[in-house]
Amino acid sequence: MPARQARALILLALAWACIAASAQPLGQPIGTAIGFNGKLGASTALLLVNGELHAVQVGQSFLGVRLVSVNGDKAVVEVAGQRRELTLGAQPASVVGAGTGTSHQIVIASGSGGHFTTLGAVNGHSVQFLVDTGATLVAISQNEAERLGLHYREGAATTTQTANGSAAAYRLVLESVRIGGVEVHNVDAIVVSAPMPFVLLGNSFLSRFEMRRENDMLTLVQRY
Repeated sequence: MPARQARALILLALAWACIAASAQPLGQPIGTAIGFNGKLGASTALLLVNGELHAVQVGQSFLGVRLVSVNGDKAVVEVAGQRRELTLGAQPASVVGAGTGTSHQIVIASGSGGHFTTLGAVNGHSVQFLVDTGATLVAISQNEAERLGLHYREGAATTTQTANGSAAAYRLVLESVRIGGVEVHNVDAIVVSAPMPFVLLGNSFLSRFEMRRENDMLTLVQRY
């Protein structure tokens, strides 16, 4: 990981406190992250469900999420028997235990500073990703790797450059990386000693998708 990325991570750490609460603890089932991103008329809401944006009419469902009502800047949804009230433009709410099936497309909205972050999972455990097109591999800090139960020290030892010089790192292959209904298997990754507030979603994952950015939305379409 180049030194410029390591320096950028120090700045990004300041933003971590604002979103850390959205990450699910280790051992909990992956939930459904639902955001209310806009309205189309009086009875249609733009819902962001685990990274996928869709226009949903009242009474209809998308990826297991049913729109119950929409009124002003509030929308009520139901998923897995649970009802949640969403506020327009607020951070997505998480409903634990609700699955969304499979898909081939991921849509990620940019956050503060224009960075694309999203909830997802590594080997079935919840993490917070930061899209980083400058990173060759998915990059994970040692602290996060230990939380995820990764046996990274059994991987190939290597070194990486940081703002403080070279540091030990380990290469390994992740069984799975999942965002929303999209799951990719056998993803090359690196575990680094430098602390990071996110798991960097590098090109070992991104190269399996066609990427398209429109304003503040990033769309990843899985290649076949």
